[in-house]
Order: sequence, then C-alpha cells, then structure tokens
Amino acid sequence: MVILMVNSELKTFTLPFSNERGERKIWVYIPSHSEDEKLPVIYMTDGQNLFDEESMEYGSWNVISAVENEQNNTGLSAVIVGIDNGNIYRDSELTPKCIGEIQHRDYFNDIFSPEGEVFDSFLTDTVIPYIENNFPVKKNKESVSVCGSSSGGLQAFFEGMEHSDKFGFVGALSPAFAVYTEDDWRAYLLSKVNGDMPYIYMYCGNADPLEEILMQSTEMMYDLLPEVGYPYDMFNEVLLFENAHNEKAWREIFPDFLHTFLDKAR
Repeated sequence: MVILMVNSELKTFTLPFSNERGERKIWVYIPSHSEDEKLPVIYMTDGQNLFDEESMEYGSWNVISAVENEQNNTGLSAVIVGIDNGNIYRDSELTPKCIGEIQHRDYFNDIFSPEGEVFDSFLTDTVIPYIENNFPVKKNKESVSVCGSSSGGLQAFFEGMEHSDKFGFVGALSPAFAVYTEDDWRAYLLSKVNGDMPYIYMYCGNADPLEEILMQSTEMMYDLLPEVGYPYDMFNEVLLFENAHNEKAWREIFPDFLHTFLDKAR
C-alpha cells in the first residue's frame, strides 16, 4: 500500500468580515500529512503576528517552527488558522460587551467600543465553516482549539465559554481578564459552565506593568473557575515571572500550549 504525502503549505486569502469592515486576511498553515489525513486545528487571533518574523518589534510567534518541531518529536501536528486583527479596531473586536462594565479604559484607544460578539460571529459563522469545507481538519470538538494573547487571549476564553460544544481546548495567553471585575466574571461564568466545558490553558508573565496586572487577574480566574463549578482537571496555569507582554514571550510558551493540546486531541 502506497501512502501519498502532501507537503506543508502556508495559504492566505480573505473572507468578508462582519460589521461592514470589508475583507479580512486569513493565514492557514497546513503541515505535511498523508493524503487522506484529517488534522486537529487551532484558530488564532492576531494572525498578522504568527508567521512573519519581520512583523513585530519582538518577532513573530514562529508557529510553523513550533508545529514542525512537535511533528518531528511526537508525530503529531495541527493546522494553524490565523485571523488578522492588525487594525485600529483590534481591541474593540477582541473585547466582548456582554460580560460586564469595562475596566482599565486607559489602556484602550479613543475609538474603543467592546464588540467581541461581532468577531465571534465572524469566527463561528464564516471562518470555521470555510476552513472545514476547504482544508483537512477534524471537526470533533476535542480536536478544535482557539488561542490568542492579551485581548486575543480574552477573546479565545470567551469563544470557549460561548461555544463549549465547538471548542475542546482554549489557549488564553496573557489574557486580558482584568477588563472586567471579579463579580462580573463570576456571574458570567455561572451562566455558562455546564458538564462539557473545554480545557483551558492559561499563561501569564510578570515582567512589565501590564503583565503584572494581567497576572493578578489570571490568578483571580484560576481561583474563580473551581468556585463556579469548573472541573479541576480541565484547566491549568503556567506563570513565568521573567516574561514581559510581547511576542517573544508568546513564542516561548506556544510550543508547550501546542503540545498540551495535541496530547489531548482525539
């Protein structure tokens, strides 16, 4: 029997974004795989920072190298779908309105208005159906993850809570949990937690003022989850005190997130 292999490939295209903002660029990295193989998939915010080493001051996340290394070491790999959030509406699009009143408004620009629900509709109604119809990805929730950093980490967490039937794994890296009060989080989570929630991988650093704030709120969330009935074995927390709020730190932690996801994917 001959197994035909398909070489790895990075594709880019655009899809119509909600809210009359025109087209949105999408990156899709497909690792090498056998012709009839379906792979786990990670949907990621800030696609503009994931692949191009020249894209940011601190470099990119180098997700392709991470996937290739994991594939070489364990034989496991995943399709990476990056969605562009590189415009002035980024923080607005990655901050839900329904959770509670916004805190720390001084960190946002003048046009900020929370509308994470708009991005949520784009991801679930446009991006995911297109990917599932055109790329070799698995559709069972255990093999579907959503991941992001900062406001993107907040939005990834929100996606997992809103669509626990779609996502089996959440990567919330340096997540902006501090945008809402603990009481608002408690009320929101109590309305969402059910018997079949995604696994949550939380990470934060502590080496600059913003990351210090986010670490405090990450610790708050770590304590709050079991209080609202989230199973203890369905979340973990990685704290690296020497890491700042930048792509270098997320590039460093991404391979561990990827390995943890693929170890649990089915």
